[in-house]
Amino acid sequence: MRRRRNAKIIATLGPGSSSEKKIAELFMAGADVFRLNFSHGTHEDHKRVHGIIRELEKKFDRPIAILMDLQGPKLRLGEFEGGKANLVTGNPFRLQLAKAKGNDVSASLPHPEIFAALKPEMKLLLDDGRVVLKVARCGEDFAETMVEVGGELSNHKGVNVPSAILDLSPITEKDRRDLAFGLELGVDWVALSFVQRPEDVAEAKRLVDGQAGVLAKLEKPSAIDYLTEIVALSDALMVARGDLGVELPPEDVPAIQKQIIYSCRQAGKPVVVATQMLESMIHTPTPTRAEASDVATAIYDGADAVMLSAETAVGEFATESVAMMDRIINRVEIDPIYRKITDAERREPEATAADAISAAARQTAQTVSAAAVVTFSSSGSTTLRAARERPNVPILGLTPNVATARRLAIAWGVHSLQTPDLTSFTEMVNIAVTAADKQEFAVAGDAIVVTAGVPFGTPGATNILRIAWVE
Repeated sequence: MRRRRNAKIIATLGPGSSSEKKIAELFMAGADVFRLNFSHGTHEDHKRVHGIIRELEKKFDRPIAILMDLQGPKLRLGEFEGGKANLVTGNPFRLQLAKAKGNDVSASLPHPEIFAALKPEMKLLLDDGRVVLKVARCGEDFAETMVEVGGELSNHKGVNVPSAILDLSPITEKDRRDLAFGLELGVDWVALSFVQRPEDVAEAKRLVDGQAGVLAKLEKPSAIDYLTEIVALSDALMVARGDLGVELPPEDVPAIQKQIIYSCRQAGKPVVVATQMLESMIHTPTPTRAEASDVATAIYDGADAVMLSAETAVGEFATESVAMMDRIINRVEIDPIYRKITDAERREPEATAADAISAAARQTAQTVSAAAVVTFSSSGSTTLRAARERPNVPILGLTPNVATARRLAIAWGVHSLQTPDLTSFTEMVNIAVTAADKQEFAVAGDAIVVTAGVPFGTPGATNILRIAWVE
């Protein structure tokens, strides 16, 4: 099951794709990572799906990453008399902490942290921005607003406050229970919603405690103000365009997507582009040309992975969506312009042995026309350094830790594989040559470039480069 592309595909599982047969179809069509959305489904549902994926992993002898996506805090209005209300543009509208049922002129907003952050002239977006309010006057338990964009609202519609940082943890009590359950199951990545500042990522990392990678979802404008710090703290990031598109003007989202990808590329952190990528394929067997271009743009920009949400969770053409994404990625990656862009955006190596070896491995592989770069890493850091270099050959990431092998499934260009612990340099070379041959990366006579850290098992100690030949 060797993939012939570098960028990875994340498929969200849901009611339409949670059977053993369907998950196998999605994997064979090209899915490298499966996302379990903890906003929906029970723990028993997720446990069953987790078991199916692990059995699939054994069948194909290929590590598969499982990403659990925490729901995060949901800011919602209260209930309305009769279940709905119609807000008229230009009319006043009052939001209040009290839980009285709402109507055409007022509504309950049971979130004191929102009132604490509001200031006059701020805007509130209701129901994904379909209704817009502008604050005229506010206090600790109320806000008098003017309706800038009217429309119908029903019970428990969502509320976004784009220009405020709310005094609110991104990890709710539900999330804590879900996280404990997911870590006990053995998920590989934890996606953190509602990230506003670096402290949010730090809190998640304390709770995860190294049992999984922490992937920060950038969906709040305030997070972009702290982008450098959030990138530094996170193990990976996601450009969550759906929510960003609600809280930011649509014309800002493409530039911010490029900014996030560039920052992650520079830091060597995997970055995922997500939401609405092939949206029309929820109900149709082919995407629009604009959607195909959108996926391609993310690949040209340097994303490690692209993600399907509703397309695979509830879509009528889930397998076709993955196959289409696979085709688009493959087409981009054979374009000479893609390689020119990739090479132009490569950062200069830091003045460390690990960076020097990783940069040299890429250069050496190109010079000797090697078939692959092979990395040995217990923590995955050596392999991620190799991925940051974006070599023009595949990366075979060997590790004795199955958790590391699974986590690396999200990284650009990496075909991860669990191998035995190493005891000597000679053994390392022999295993690298055998793996490259067995995994169909090289044939007799091909060169491979091998990098590792000695002493073996020391995280981040990349200090060896060796050219070997497959016999």
